[in-house]
Amino acid sequence: MFKKLISAIFLLIIITLTSSCDSTNSDSDPKKIKTLLQGKTMGTTYHIAVVHSKDTVIDKKILHNNIDQLLVDLNKQVSTYIPSSQISLFNQTKNTNWIAVNKDFFEIVKASQNVSEISAGNFDISISPLVNLWGFGVKTHDKSPSEKQIQQAIAKIGYKQLELNSEQSSLRKLNAELHIDLSAIAKGFAVDKVSQLLSNRGLSNHLIEIGGELRVSGTNQSDKKWRIAVEQPDLTTTIAKHGLEITNRAVATSGDYRNYFVEKGIRRSHIIDPKTGYPIKHNLASVTVIHDSTMLADAYATALLVMGEKKGKLFAEENSLDVLMIIRSPNIESENGSEKFEFWSSSKLFK
Repeated sequence: MFKKLISAIFLLIIITLTSSCDSTNSDSDPKKIKTLLQGKTMGTTYHIAVVHSKDTVIDKKILHNNIDQLLVDLNKQVSTYIPSSQISLFNQTKNTNWIAVNKDFFEIVKASQNVSEISAGNFDISISPLVNLWGFGVKTHDKSPSEKQIQQAIAKIGYKQLELNSEQSSLRKLNAELHIDLSAIAKGFAVDKVSQLLSNRGLSNHLIEIGGELRVSGTNQSDKKWRIAVEQPDLTTTIAKHGLEITNRAVATSGDYRNYFVEKGIRRSHIIDPKTGYPIKHNLASVTVIHDSTMLADAYATALLVMGEKKGKLFAEENSLDVLMIIRSPNIESENGSEKFEFWSSSKLFK
């Protein structure tokens, strides 16, 4: 038995985001420059590239501080790791009274509930008791729970146990034991908020990435669509398989190869099916979604991964989603002994 925690970079951004200074390249418009910003938020990192004319004066320090403050304020609402955050206080409440919450918090929860309804419960922000039970929460371990423990946790979850009042931006639990966790959608929302901040300041050409969730707006430094590649989740290689050229769109990927443990030869993924209470068992390794909203791309990627290949393909087509699936080929290995993957897409955007 062992536990394996993988930080696989599956979105390869074809621009240099890690440089600490503004940069240019041979294909760049000489009248445009790129300002780069990076930092930490939501337990991960963020990278931002802003393309603008040389005549546009940007106070990089002020802009960086404004972005950091926006992310700090959002964390105070949605982070379960902050005991005094709105979501932590809501989870600590053991009653079924209506509780008023901030606008951003409410907007994320409302979007979450909509995705839950559309996906027939394959996305569920109340799943944290199961995530914790399987050792993928705050306290980690690599041992499967008992069937009794799983059923007890399932009794505490369910997106339908949460009611919303849009007029008063308030929430209430129908089950006082209900806990919610927005980690599968909040990073996407944060990307959208930062993008809105930049656009409101006339900086409409930008790329924003937070923990792998990404949004592009306008054009890159070469006055073309932004170029991105989705990488195969093969831990022995780093070959980008599918390229993207997009603008004014968001990209989010959910994969089961980042965090898992193996017990008696059985792979236990951190992606838990809220209906069964067990980690997913199918061969769908990752899902990438392109959407107008990073928040929704984030949520749909998770929902599709929970569904699996067959149901996920049908859902993507029925809902006109731009999706790329990377699917493990059962019992087939490549020449170097690594896993072999197949690809399926509902979209012409993936080349």
